[in-house]
Amino acid sequence: MLTEKLKKRLTKDRPMTPITLRIPVDVVESLKAIAPKRGIAGYQTLLKLYISQGLRADEAQFAGSSAERLVEALRKRGVSKKLLEEATRESALS
Repeated sequence: MLTEKLKKRLTKDRPMTPITLRIPVDVVESLKAIAPKRGIAGYQTLLKLYISQGLRADEAQFAGSSAERLVEALRKRGVSKKLLEEATRESALS
């Protein structure tokens, strides 16, 4: 199921704003060389793709509450599911 935020991002008529970026010439040349190899019309579109990918990754990483992020970090470090559930229940009661 798509969230409202994601649905808005998928619409073609979203408001846009022009920005100015100072990017090294060699980076622009690399973007121009890579874009057609990825089947992308131009380097600006490729640049927007890269920005979108990085933004989505950061949004996923920082989504949710700090408590949810802590639980996920502990789970990744081997804390048992049972212990995490108990601690979550206890914290909800306090």
